[in-house]
Amino acid sequence: MARPIYLNLVLHAHLPYVRHPEYADALSETWLFEAINECYLPLLRMLDRLARDQVDYRLTLSLSPTLLSQLDDPLLKQRFRDYNLRRIRLAEQEIERLRHRPKMQRLARWYSNLFVTNLDDFEQRYQTDLPGAFAAHRQTGRLVLITTAATHGFLPLLRADATAIGSQIRVGLDAFRRRFGFASKGFWLPECGYYPGLERELAAHGIGYFYTENHAILHAEPVPAAGVYAPVQVGGVQAFARHPALSAAVWCAHQGYPGHPYYREYHRDIGFELSEAVLRPCLLDGDVRVNTGIKYHRVTGHEQKALYEPERAAEQAWRHAEQFVMAAEQVATSAKGRDAVLLNVPFDAELFGHWWFEGPIWLEAVLRCCAQRYSPLQLTSAQHWLQSGRDTHCAQLAASSWGEKGYNQYWLNAETCWIYPKLRQSQQTLSQLARQFVDLDRQDWRCRALNQAARNLLLAQASDWPFMLSAKTLPDYARQRVENHLARFNYLQDSVLRHRINSDYLEALEYLDNIFPALDFRDYAVRLG
Repeated sequence: MARPIYLNLVLHAHLPYVRHPEYADALSETWLFEAINECYLPLLRMLDRLARDQVDYRLTLSLSPTLLSQLDDPLLKQRFRDYNLRRIRLAEQEIERLRHRPKMQRLARWYSNLFVTNLDDFEQRYQTDLPGAFAAHRQTGRLVLITTAATHGFLPLLRADATAIGSQIRVGLDAFRRRFGFASKGFWLPECGYYPGLERELAAHGIGYFYTENHAILHAEPVPAAGVYAPVQVGGVQAFARHPALSAAVWCAHQGYPGHPYYREYHRDIGFELSEAVLRPCLLDGDVRVNTGIKYHRVTGHEQKALYEPERAAEQAWRHAEQFVMAAEQVATSAKGRDAVLLNVPFDAELFGHWWFEGPIWLEAVLRCCAQRYSPLQLTSAQHWLQSGRDTHCAQLAASSWGEKGYNQYWLNAETCWIYPKLRQSQQTLSQLARQFVDLDRQDWRCRALNQAARNLLLAQASDWPFMLSAKTLPDYARQRVENHLARFNYLQDSVLRHRINSDYLEALEYLDNIFPALDFRDYAVRLG
């Protein structure tokens, strides 16, 4: 009798804190709007179709606290509406501009319909409440929702001060619980960054399982007999490791599915090709070019790229889904042992729809294929797997991440090494102030100031900023974010010590960085976890 094969698909949805109310237009905010249009709304529509057709799927979605905060923010919701209205106007102009080029005009109409649908779904179908829409699908038992650290801090490089780890975990879990009304039993390690001993902090906060990189298990002591094909228990917490080959089939830049010539070309956007006069509705501050979301070409290996054909691209996504299912079956047959085989395949959610436009179609096809009775693959989640009561191997995991070379180098290098001493010094300062002012009344301005200082410290700890510095993706912006949050922290803590503050400036800082409204600085007075 063949061994049962289980597929655990996991999406991790996260964006850095890019809210900038101080500007009328902010380039960084468009990252959120693009993700809503191209990733989160398509994923919700996918889940709606699966529910309508009563498909018995299983899928895990990790929603980061910073993403949840921004999806719930009234200002960003209004700006997203304005963002889409500008793109609808641009698409209408394109339909007129391309009246003598019928093939391209057909695409312009297709984009116009897509933008109208996005705005209508956001405002009418989902009532501007995307987290609530995901939560509704969780009620079916098919979608599992979990979360991650408060601001996605890279935990292996924050562990010099235990309160930094505890605060990232606790604040993240608390924000998730307050938003959804239930506790997250699973935890996405930011960047899959693990260090020996982290499991104790996770267990202390009620975490039952987490996701990590494959070499955390392959280099464990002792090496588990099942390798990455089963979870490993470490300190009472279950670790689920990514299967590298199956993941690479999707995201690999050179051999992954998104590079197929039928798929939409991400890098050819009219926002960088047409005249400023044509693009006027979508220019930032009247003159800054940005992606418009209108991309007429598909991936081809030469400069004269062919026009995008949505129907052909969708058909190819289904073929790739069938290939993936067959590949998963073949991988499972080579796994050692006689027990059930578990294939963990986690991805950044933003790959699906944003970087790979056809990704949601592919994902839906995989879920539908696996849910059919004849499929040897059974969909599962870490939560459902653990509920089955299967025995697990105990081991001490190795340090790991899913960054380049598998450890900490992508977040700690010559470009980023200046960040961590400043973070540690600020963390120690906040802990000292928390002990000194632990008896403050919450309405005291010093309490407000220290709460705001804690928010800025958490925001400065985000893994996104060193990642962007290493990748040289808007490095000036990333450096500015770290420096600004630390400068605000220093101003606030210094004001408390001097017993003097500009109340208008404090109020402005509370408005600028309004994340985690329930945060209490006094939690830093003791070791968290």
